[in-house]
Amino acid sequence: MNFNFELILFYAALVTGIISIFDILFLAPKRKTKQPAIIEYARSFFPILLIVFLLRSFLFEPFRIPTGSLEPTLLMGDFILVNKYDYGVRLPVVHQKVFGNGMPKRGDIIVFRWPPNPSINFIKRVIGLPGDHIKYINKELYVNDAKVSQEFLKNAMAQGEGSEEWQVEEKLEDLTGIKHRIFIDPKKLSQDFDNIVVPEGMYFVMGDNRDDSADSRYFGFVPDKNIVGKAVAIWMSFEHGKYGIRWNRIGTLIQ
Repeated sequence: MNFNFELILFYAALVTGIISIFDILFLAPKRKTKQPAIIEYARSFFPILLIVFLLRSFLFEPFRIPTGSLEPTLLMGDFILVNKYDYGVRLPVVHQKVFGNGMPKRGDIIVFRWPPNPSINFIKRVIGLPGDHIKYINKELYVNDAKVSQEFLKNAMAQGEGSEEWQVEEKLEDLTGIKHRIFIDPKKLSQDFDNIVVPEGMYFVMGDNRDDSADSRYFGFVPDKNIVGKAVAIWMSFEHGKYGIRWNRIGTLIQ
């Protein structure tokens, strides 16, 4: 079951705010006994709920990485901060952009509402901008007819959502100046496509774990209106399936 935490937080702040204001204006001046528990709780929690709601709506929102689709850049168990204002400030709940005209850049890792079901958040890397021509042939990427270079680094292990692991090739990809590591599984068939043109107001996204990622190759383009924000940093990281903390990942900037 998917819970819309943003909507729950909005209603919680709204209800506690209404109770608090009503009490301050009408009930408190006439009260001669101790305030009821519901009013006490509302007035205590309202400022906290309001601050949290505003911070996560307009500045930074925390997310957890649930899958290995962005390995080796992001690992299962990473907790990240997502910048909510670089691409323009949007109203919470309705997600209408009201200020700023910033747009994602090629190579950015973005959180977005999954087009087939916007109640679910996905995270991928921006590969194609509006107007770009994208090809993916034999596990090699082409952007506007220019081949994106890949440099073999080493053999590595990819991790599934369970405890399974499998060997992959770790490569350094230079996405038109944005260098980042990717995983390639030589045993899996390449999901090729030829000369896709990214429409206006849309983006083509892919996971860094190229052979274990549900991305634009499967669900299509991401509309600008679905973008939540830009992943910028890891603030906590737990080993998948364990209780250990990956101390070396805390504070890492996401590239």
